Amino acid sequence: MSTDAARFLPSICRQILSAYSVTFSSEFYQSSDITNSNASSLTADKICNLAVLDRLCLTTACRIYRFSMKISIHPLTADPTAAWHELSQHQKVVKITAKVPTTEAPSDKLRVVCMSDTHSLTPYIKFDIPMGDVFIHAGDFTKCGSLQEVIEFNNWIGNLPHKHKIIIAGNHELSFDPTFTNPFSVHTSGDHQKHTGTSILDNIPTLGMSKDALAEAIKTTNIKDYLTNCTYLEDSEITVHGIKIYGTPWQPEFVKWAFNVPRGEACLSKMGKIPSDTDILVTHTPPVGHGDLCCTGVRAGCVELLSTVQNRVKPKYHVFGHIHEGYGISSDGKIIYINASTCDLNYLPNNPPIVFDITLPSGIQKS
Repeated sequence: MSTDAARFLPSICRQILSAYSVTFSSEFYQSSDITNSNASSLTADKICNLAVLDRLCLTTACRIYRFSMKISIHPLTADPTAAWHELSQHQKVVKITAKVPTTEAPSDKLRVVCMSDTHSLTPYIKFDIPMGDVFIHAGDFTKCGSLQEVIEFNNWIGNLPHKHKIIIAGNHELSFDPTFTNPFSVHTSGDHQKHTGTSILDNIPTLGMSKDALAEAIKTTNIKDYLTNCTYLEDSEITVHGIKIYGTPWQPEFVKWAFNVPRGEACLSKMGKIPSDTDILVTHTPPVGHGDLCCTGVRAGCVELLSTVQNRVKPKYHVFGHIHEGYGISSDGKIIYINASTCDLNYLPNNPPIVFDITLPSGIQKS
């Protein structure tokens, strides 16, 4: 633990204890390890040894400290391929092959089923959707976010048996982004040559839909209200049996589509909203280095998202989509990264859902 961290924790621990209506005299602090004189040598082990500071207090203190950490802009953030070339020298990426479980999840685990990028093609899915406690869709559930597409998706997800159904928007949900007002700004084929990090076919967001149809699609201002069969997250979270799930649709600027922000400071500002106690993070964009390699050989992931995930948030699982050819699972040794894109590079819904079990917090079981 750094000196700065050691000095920070005592103050935070006192705040937490105060929140739990626990008070101590000045003699307590003078007689304990929590003093100004030796704060710099304070370690997590010493804090744990203090009977009054239980595991919950320490964990919360560390998470609050992580949330206060400042994530720096990488100097190569505008070129994710070059950035990853540098970052990968000190990164571990392990590919994981996961099989769909054949038995029910134990009572102390939450089974999560993940999909993404179905692009209004759910009627053509030929595989069964595995059973689970939670169903997550990481965005691009439509071609352009038209009302009809949203209604059809809502009907489809409503027929799934999962108790908790959680979705976020992607760059294709044009009508979900109130800042997106000009359908004629959406680029089509050929623009991949001007962009550092895309899938070629991902430059055709509407699969042939006219821009007049796009203009009509974004007129519905209350489009999110039609998602009655699921929980829609947009820079927000939901807690399921003690597991905190946070969802955000923002991604690095991508030829003027929905939920686009410039790489660097703007992206970091959006990622800075992610709570540090998130267990499952759902984004539409991948982080650089995981599930973001395009068929062109370039990287499309967000550099600041990777920095935020690895250095501050540290979720157990990070679920995303966006780059169809990046489908699969990887790990850096601590975090599991899941690109759950259902559609492949040819916009065929061939990739099956990815399933994982996450252990519930101590003392919590599914009812």
